[in-house]
Amino acid sequence: MSWTQRREKFRMLLEGDTCIHPISVFDPMTARMAADLDFEIAMLAGSVAAMSIAAAPDRILITATEFADLAHRICAAGDVPLIVDADHGYGNAVNVLRTVAMLEQAGIAALTLEDTDLPQPYDTNGASLISIAAGVGKMQAALAGRQDSNLAIIARTSAILISGLDDAIARVRAYSECGVDAIALIGVKTAADLEALCAATELPIMLGGLSMNLQDNDYLARLGVRICLTGHQPFLAAMAAAHHAMICQRSGEKMPALATAENIERWTAGDQIASLADQVLRSNKGRT
Repeated sequence: MSWTQRREKFRMLLEGDTCIHPISVFDPMTARMAADLDFEIAMLAGSVAAMSIAAAPDRILITATEFADLAHRICAAGDVPLIVDADHGYGNAVNVLRTVAMLEQAGIAALTLEDTDLPQPYDTNGASLISIAAGVGKMQAALAGRQDSNLAIIARTSAILISGLDDAIARVRAYSECGVDAIALIGVKTAADLEALCAATELPIMLGGLSMNLQDNDYLARLGVRICLTGHQPFLAAMAAAHHAMICQRSGEKMPALATAENIERWTAGDQIASLADQVLRSNKGRT
């Protein structure tokens, strides 16, 4: 699929009537795996990107350019619509304009943009939020910065964890009114809070950090939830497997089961590359 087709597919899923669990990816190989397993949507989280790019914690220690480059490599390899966590847009509303432009050119289908005050200001304890007005300004900048209207802009807030239900509802309403395509809610813990927040907007909902007791697909779908994140198990599993393999090699123990040559061939598109190389060689045969 072209990048436009992936964005169109994502919007079709966003406007559907089911709740989808995206698969977390972190590099081109995992993007290929996601496509191979027919996942509808893939997700590149900011925390996973920071670990993959710089072995860094989730504290805004990578740049927008580094993040967009990783997103581009993932989009170029996999054939699954990709949502990316664009954090705070890597600056103020003016910075958001450029961040959105870079990510759109990378080929993503959607991005989330949050209203957390990042990086964490000096001499503060815990997370804090920018004002609703500043949050709306960032969302409007993101909408103005995109060139392809099919690119989905998702306003993200963790207000339910930081400032409470009333402020969270106010933010959901304000962001919905400014023209974003969906609302992402992070950290909802009770059914009462979830239902109140979903009732505050007619836009599709994306959830992250949801309590396990609320993860019922039919229930979520009825509330308008179209995307529910379930963590970043592939990255954690890959790190655990790599570490275990290193321990085995260092100690001389038997190595764990490894990816087969056939799987590596498929995930690297080896057959396609070999076929293309043969075509090029045949077409150039005899030329000087």
